[in-house]
Amino acid sequence: MAEKKIIAVVGATGAQGGGLVRAIVNDPGSGFVARAITRDVNSEKAKALATLGADVVAANLDDTDSLARAFAGAYGLFCLTNFWEHFSPEKEYAQVKAQATAAKQAAVQHVIWSTLEDTRQWVPLSDNRMPTLMGKYKVPHFDAKGEADQEFMKLGVPTTFLLTSFYWDNMISFGMGPKKGPDGMLAFTLPMGDRKLPGIAAEDIGKCAFGIFKKGRESIGKRVAIAGEHLTGTEMAAAMAKAFGEPVRYNEVTPEQYRGFGFPGADDLGNMFQFKRDFNEAFCGPRDPVVARGLNPALLTFEAWLAQNKSRIPLT
Repeated sequence: MAEKKIIAVVGATGAQGGGLVRAIVNDPGSGFVARAITRDVNSEKAKALATLGADVVAANLDDTDSLARAFAGAYGLFCLTNFWEHFSPEKEYAQVKAQATAAKQAAVQHVIWSTLEDTRQWVPLSDNRMPTLMGKYKVPHFDAKGEADQEFMKLGVPTTFLLTSFYWDNMISFGMGPKKGPDGMLAFTLPMGDRKLPGIAAEDIGKCAFGIFKKGRESIGKRVAIAGEHLTGTEMAAAMAKAFGEPVRYNEVTPEQYRGFGFPGADDLGNMFQFKRDFNEAFCGPRDPVVARGLNPALLTFEAWLAQNKSRIPLT
């Protein structure tokens, strides 16, 4: 019997990485096993992954040597960063460089890097339709990832560039769900106008990544973009109204208003939604749900995701 190939998963206790680890352990006949990489192997989430059957290994994204040790012997590698932990695009870029360097050292045969567009290719810093942030970004949590793609390319690391979409799970954990207004009616706020927002269940990102690994090396050097569904704010509000059994209004605001909401990262997210709105065809076009469903036949629609998760969305 052939020895199983190890897929090392960065951010294994998070949404994307956790989804990939669970996809691997739930498919014991696939020929792959999961190595879950996390900072704290004693956390409850890490222990839960170990209970499922994953090999849990400690590493730090700020320490290239620890990453190289964690990647050693792996066939595949899933790389990501979490901007929202520190709000520093420079730190994010450095963490991508560390992962690419460690992947090269470990001679990993197939890397999937969870990335996003560098919006400055569409909206240069001289373009005043949206403010420049932190001196050199338009959408910091997009731009640093997109710019860091080159770190894998420069080192010749065999990489698939996975472009993700808005997590519907942001309504659970990020405060983006509908809220009750002064009139007692639920309102779902987005600065997207009547344009469509590609969205996906976070768990499905991991399942799609597993689908890429299972297809072999055909996507190396390519960009694969995924979404579960493309919906307008009005369509999302209607689906939520059906799920919750009460009216939900789409509260359309301008990007300027959204940037002014004042929560940490509001300016970044306001610019992000404006980019998705103003360059809707360029953003939606590559993110074909048919592609995602080909990688992950269990891909959820928004309605199906709501059926599973509506009780977890805070409505206050």
